[in-house]
Amino acid sequence: MKKITLLGSTGSIGTQTLDVVRENPELYQIHALACARNTEILFRQIREFHPEAVSLLSEEAAEKTRQAFPELRVYSGREGLEELAGDETPDMVVNAVVGMAGLMPTYRAICAGRTIALANKETLVAGGHLIMKTAAEKGVDILPVDSEHSAVFQSLQGSERKRVRRIILTASGGAFRGYSREDLQNVTAAQALRHPNWDMGAKVTIDSSTLMNKGFEVAEARWLFDMEPERIDVVVHPESIIHSMVEYEDRAVMAQLGVPDMRVPINYALGYPDRIPLPLTETLDFVKTAKLTFEQPDTDTFRCLKIAYDALKAGGTYCTALNAADEILVEAFLQGKIRYLEIQELLQKIVEQHKSRDPEDPESIFQADAEAREMTKKMIEEYR
Repeated sequence: MKKITLLGSTGSIGTQTLDVVRENPELYQIHALACARNTEILFRQIREFHPEAVSLLSEEAAEKTRQAFPELRVYSGREGLEELAGDETPDMVVNAVVGMAGLMPTYRAICAGRTIALANKETLVAGGHLIMKTAAEKGVDILPVDSEHSAVFQSLQGSERKRVRRIILTASGGAFRGYSREDLQNVTAAQALRHPNWDMGAKVTIDSSTLMNKGFEVAEARWLFDMEPERIDVVVHPESIIHSMVEYEDRAVMAQLGVPDMRVPINYALGYPDRIPLPLTETLDFVKTAKLTFEQPDTDTFRCLKIAYDALKAGGTYCTALNAADEILVEAFLQGKIRYLEIQELLQKIVEQHKSRDPEDPESIFQADAEAREMTKKMIEEYR
């Protein structure tokens, strides 16, 4: 029986993680749950999975939970989330928190020696130096949950990583694949949120449409697999059947294929190194699929991918600043404060003006994050 702490339990990845747990009650036990403030969903999860502890970002929501479930240990705020993540009781911490808020809980869980199932890409985008160094020191496994990184991880099984020539990450192309810059001038948030294949949260869906999400995944792959950015390629694959590939020195290419369902990589991470049956999703039908197509990403129109590569190659805390700015800009776009193309325009300015800090020091990482957020907010006000 594997005890699991699930951070971000009420979001898209969190609820799909619980789908997998629900199907395997003899394998998994939920030790703790954490969310921001959605008590309606959380209360249903508590009644079904009977955790020993929960954490909520909102103190008001936490107090409501204490009154409803007096037998539970209830934490609140960022400090409470980090304390819950650092608990040494569970075997695994699944981090499905959205955004920079997921970095320190990952760090605390690693310091406690817990295996990490990572769906919070900001952990590595903003803090890759720190996280991977600490994981190596503690002997902690970080198992990827993102479909692309899970595909790479699976394609590496049974082979020597030193024999890898390159990693090839696939991208759906998002809601606006094939659009020109002129086409993007007046697109709305509602249009950007219509992802053709995947069921994801708003932030990730917008990032998918700009290719920023793919840029972050390049950074994540750089740290997870100790691979130079120059050896990580991106190819647009609209069908989202091949989730990513690994090319070896002998030019053999290993790929992981499957229907676009996030429960597949979640299931692999939870069960690793075993493969656990997953009856929740359909079987890939090659005849029905008919064909698989590929394109080069259009980085002239969707510049965020190139900005991410440049930030990653620059090192230091450039990716930290990029991640922070993107969080603010996506929220501003969703609120109608900026236009779609202004996301990439302002990201470029932030990276150009960033003053890098020590990427292995937690305090420096959060200083870089805070500075980038403040700079971004000022730029948004100037653009309005």
